[in-house]
Amino acid sequence: MESRHADPLTGLLPVLRSFVRWARRPLQPAVRLWRRNIQLRVVATTLLMSLGVVLLLGVVVIGQVKNGLLDAKRQTAQSQAVGGFAVAKENARNVTGNSDTDAGADGHSQTDTATWLNNLVENLASSGQGVYSVVALSSAQEQPTSVGVDSPGTHAPRGSGGVRPEESVPADLRKALDEESDVFERYTSMKSDSVPDGEPALIVGQRLSDPNGKPFQLYYLFPFDQEEKTLGLVKGTLATAGIFVVVLLGAIAWLVVRQVVTPVRMAARISERLAAGHLQERMKVTGEDDIARLGESFNKMAHTLQVKIQQLEDLSRMQRRFVSDVSHELRTPLTTVRMAADVIHEAREDFDPATSRSAELLQNQLDRFESMLSDLLEISRFDAGAAALEAEPIDLRDVVRRVVDGAEPIAERKGSRIVVHGDEQPVTVEADARRVERVLRNLVVNAVEHGEGHDVHVRMASAGGAVAVAVRDYGVGLKPGEATRVFNRFWRADPARARTTGGTGLGLSIALEDARLHGGWLQAWGEPGGGSQFRLTLPRTGADSLRGSPIALEPEDSRRNRDLATALSHRGMPAGATALDAVTPPAPAHHGFPAPRFAAPAIPSMPFTPPRPPAADPAALPGNGARVVGHRAGGGTVTHPTTEDEAREDDD
Repeated sequence: MESRHADPLTGLLPVLRSFVRWARRPLQPAVRLWRRNIQLRVVATTLLMSLGVVLLLGVVVIGQVKNGLLDAKRQTAQSQAVGGFAVAKENARNVTGNSDTDAGADGHSQTDTATWLNNLVENLASSGQGVYSVVALSSAQEQPTSVGVDSPGTHAPRGSGGVRPEESVPADLRKALDEESDVFERYTSMKSDSVPDGEPALIVGQRLSDPNGKPFQLYYLFPFDQEEKTLGLVKGTLATAGIFVVVLLGAIAWLVVRQVVTPVRMAARISERLAAGHLQERMKVTGEDDIARLGESFNKMAHTLQVKIQQLEDLSRMQRRFVSDVSHELRTPLTTVRMAADVIHEAREDFDPATSRSAELLQNQLDRFESMLSDLLEISRFDAGAAALEAEPIDLRDVVRRVVDGAEPIAERKGSRIVVHGDEQPVTVEADARRVERVLRNLVVNAVEHGEGHDVHVRMASAGGAVAVAVRDYGVGLKPGEATRVFNRFWRADPARARTTGGTGLGLSIALEDARLHGGWLQAWGEPGGGSQFRLTLPRTGADSLRGSPIALEPEDSRRNRDLATALSHRGMPAGATALDAVTPPAPAHHGFPAPRFAAPAIPSMPFTPPRPPAADPAALPGNGARVVGHRAGGGTVTHPTTEDEAREDDD
């Protein structure tokens, strides 16, 4: 049941990952440019920071200008409104005095109130056309019988400049004026026939009395159109200046950073060319500043490196020439000594025991000396780049049989057996049979000599575009870190031991060069007291490149895997389960390398289980792995460069 519930989520995760990769793909070039271009980052950061500073400065300046305009507007409005209220009061008193003198009992003075208000509004608004408008409204003590209709003793709404009085005056302001006779002001939206939606304005009002002594409300409305124009002009000026300043700061940052980055980029390019072998490259130095001193120091360093490398190359060339010459020159005396030693060795039966034993020791040391000369000559060919590969289609089973037959006498003396697995089907590969046989002979003989009398297992497998041969022993094994040093020339795990066994110390180095010449991998694994395993992986054809190996580098019967198997068995996992089974269900092999089926070795204390397909192993081959593959049948020579970086990249 749990697996059924997990299936939809398991199927959805790959879709989500694919969608994320698809969404990130268009952004990858920009992200890569941002990471690699320091000049772009500095200029972009400068522009963003400058933009922030300009925006902050603009907000502050606009706020200050706005507050200043509002304060000036309020002072002007207060002054003009108070003056107008004073004029209205004086006009009402004058009209009241005249009415008391001239009016009769028929009340004609009351019929002149509407006319007086109209004249008052027009007179007050005549001097402020375009600057302010005047509105007169009735007070709460006396409301008009009908809006817009004058009747004796009433104050209908009146306004100048097409202002809509009742819509423009806030209700709270009218209420405040009804309660008190002070001067009040408010910010409002002034609506008129030309601007029905309204425009911002400052309104100042006061409650007054008409000539008849009845209250009414008089308002001055000051629109902010001029202030808005001024504020808009300030905003436009600040925006233009801000854009100009930001662009100017960006250009300055670009120029300044360019002066610093250009020498650094030049140094990076020259460093790459120096690393590629162009040791004569130098930086162009101008001036006497810090960058110039950096360039001079860089050039001195490059010159010193060139001199040192040239000295090392000359020394290495002399050493290789010396080794080659000495090896060749020693051939002639060695042949003579060999002939004399053979004669003495054949006649050792006629000598006394001490002389006979000396003859046997002489014969054995001459064999080692001759083997060392051959290895030195072979190493000198690799160092000189003169090693050639004569590749042809071969069956690795035949090569393994010849190696096993040759190592059987040594295995019998050690009490070991050599067990071969995976030879049921042909394992064909395009390779140099002589070099492959030399590699496998070295691996098998080393496994027998260091196997402590245990059996040695040789496994072959083929999958995809690769073939592999692994040699497993159960001897002293390798300590941590020795799996890579074991291929060094003349390296020994225990330097204190006398070099009486194990060959010349050049076998694994030559084997590594042979594997590299094929474009293949030669890798080692080992654990202290648990034995070791050496794996040779070759491309099936010269045109193939390795992406993985059909045999795992760490065997399934290693101590770590046995401990994991024990832990998994306690958790109820099947007997053949591995650590991979604890976290994921069984899946097809990666890179097209299925798990080969091998016969289990006859080692009761170390049960063997078939290895699971490994992920691609990195190519543990230092240096340049250029190889020359000569096809005997084709009559030509094809060069296939295979570097360590390419192998690692393909493997990833």
